[in-house]
Amino acid sequence: MRLTALRKVYPGTGATPEVVALDGIDLAVERGRIHGIVGRSGAGKSTLIRCLTVLERPTSGAVVIDGEELSALPEGRLREARRRIGMVFQHVNLLDSRTVAQNVAYPLEVAGVPRAQRAARVQELLDLVGLGNRAGAYPAQLSGGQRQRVGIARALATEPAVLLCDEPTSALDSATTRQILGLIRDLRDRLGITVLIITHEMAVVREICDSVTLLDHGRVAEQGAVADVVAAYGSRLARELIPVPDLPLGEERQLVEVAYSTDDVATADVLAAVAALGTGVEVAAGTIETLAGRRVGRLQLDVPAADVAAALDRLHAVGLHAVVSSDGGAGTGSAVRATGAGVAR
Repeated sequence: MRLTALRKVYPGTGATPEVVALDGIDLAVERGRIHGIVGRSGAGKSTLIRCLTVLERPTSGAVVIDGEELSALPEGRLREARRRIGMVFQHVNLLDSRTVAQNVAYPLEVAGVPRAQRAARVQELLDLVGLGNRAGAYPAQLSGGQRQRVGIARALATEPAVLLCDEPTSALDSATTRQILGLIRDLRDRLGITVLIITHEMAVVREICDSVTLLDHGRVAEQGAVADVVAAYGSRLARELIPVPDLPLGEERQLVEVAYSTDDVATADVLAAVAALGTGVEVAAGTIETLAGRRVGRLQLDVPAADVAAALDRLHAVGLHAVVSSDGGAGTGSAVRATGAGVAR
């Protein structure tokens, strides 16, 4: 799947200026990978979905799915090409008057698949998502997680090349979220399908994604493999993927944030460097996580304001990334691009 210089502009009317919802989005996701799209409200995530499925035509740029440029197709061919994209929705949008099997069969009916062939495909899909014994149930008889499994089975009915998931777990509890994300990962492994997850939940990216893009006001702010992104210590994505709390300390003390990877330095050496700063410095908060095979730690140090400059110098001297938290370390690191050619530190 590839997006090239994707741009969407909504024209202004009268005194209302035009709105640039997407401004030159470049994105390439290899077959069989899981990519997350994150960003705050208004970042352009919803517009990206509509343009990716060509429910809205991009103002310019290209949307290429399974080797074909959808954005250049006439409407007749586009309807067929959209079957290469399976959609999983936040609220599932099942038809209440239809059984589970009938809901899964619906896209096959639209595609004109013969009845006997539909029935076999539906049973195969329900078995795949763990609902083989619920074919005759109605949506009202299912839990939230079961309804989402039906939605995933329906999205896979036409054997798409890309599974597009729009906030697939935001309406679910934490235990069910882990189950659904595990199912999506298993389906990727079994089917080799490409998965694009639109989410505002960084926990989803942490749990399942191979790579991630941060959108900000319609532009790509940061992008890269998760393993590279978490090692770009000063970046917004790194801080949100491996968060530690900001604690109010007053004017006489400040927080110094230290970030490191055990690929570069052992945790014991980091703690030794912190201890060498003296008894006036304390660890206020910290976390160590393993994401995409990389073990990364972040510490918040409680430092007397008069000693901050010296503490930063000593931490930098031993090769550690360290910033004053109130200085907004987020955004000080360079964006990591999908090529993975290097890591900004």
